[in-house]
Amino acid sequence: MITERWVRGVVGGAVAAGMLAGAAGCETPPAPKAAPGPTEAPRKTPTPHRSPTPPNPNPTPTAPASPAAPEPAPEPCPEGGVRLVEGSGDAVMGLRLEGYRLVNCGTDEYVLEGYPQVRLLDKQDQLLEVAIGHGSAPITSEVPAVDAPPERVTLAPGQTASMALLWRDRITDVTVPPVEGWVLEVTPKPGAPRLGLRLTRPVDLGNTGQLGVGPWKR
Repeated sequence: MITERWVRGVVGGAVAAGMLAGAAGCETPPAPKAAPGPTEAPRKTPTPHRSPTPPNPNPTPTAPASPAAPEPAPEPCPEGGVRLVEGSGDAVMGLRLEGYRLVNCGTDEYVLEGYPQVRLLDKQDQLLEVAIGHGSAPITSEVPAVDAPPERVTLAPGQTASMALLWRDRITDVTVPPVEGWVLEVTPKPGAPRLGLRLTRPVDLGNTGQLGVGPWKR
């Protein structure tokens, strides 16, 4: 009896174990994960086709750069070492007072004393007949620029002296053509070379024919 029960127990356990194993073997396995699909490459926006620009058959030439203008050469110093320069002027009721400068452009001192010798030429460089005197009389009353007493003036290189001319632009006789001086010639001192200066403003004497000269002043 005991043996039969043991056999049944063993057989029953084996059957139960087999059923458990069968049940375990019949269990459905999990579905495999889906493989990732192919990744699409980003789409490129098509570039519009551009036709190449044809070359210009008549290109505009590029102007070459203009070279810098050379600086004007310094004016040479005249013979004698001084230069005559036109100065400023003043006109009141037909009375003219004009200043002129003498510049020492040489390398030595230049000494002046007294009055310059003056004469006038017209536009054709013809000498004019003019009564030239020292001071303002008889043209007008006293004018300091032309009536000052003469003095000795010593000019170092680069220094300047001045002198003044006085006249009146007046027509007293319509039958006499007016006189205009366009070139001033000055001898600064006795024995010195004569200097010529073409004027931008004429010495317009009318038909008075008189010119007053002042002394050299520093």
